[in-house]
Amino acid sequence: MINSNAFDYINVLDSTADASWIRNEVLSNNIANVNTPNYKREDVAFERELERALGNSKYKSMDAKVSDLKLKRLKARPYTDYSNFSYRMDGNNVDIDTENVTLAANQIKYQGVMLGIKSEFTNLKNAMGGQ
Repeated sequence: MINSNAFDYINVLDSTADASWIRNEVLSNNIANVNTPNYKREDVAFERELERALGNSKYKSMDAKVSDLKLKRLKARPYTDYSNFSYRMDGNNVDIDTENVTLAANQIKYQGVMLGIKSEFTNLKNAMGGQ
């Protein structure tokens, strides 16, 4: 993490990329355990936390919200999803089709975040007079 206001968006995007990477690992683990009896799917809570952190003041600009963000509090937290639910006789609640779609969506999100980081560095380079 870089400590400068010029890097506020990069730091948020970096945290988002980390969360997406963790979600990718969690979803892959769900897929690997699709046939494990009593296994309960997991997911990662990050978007809700980011939205809550950014949405705490409707009278601030996005720049001010990002600048005031406490990144150390913004963590990707794996959790067990629907731990009391299972539509299968073996107690497992992983649906392979849902997991594959969620994994593909997460990979697209990760690629978008990485493009955002690249764009932010390009903007910084251009602001410093780079070619």
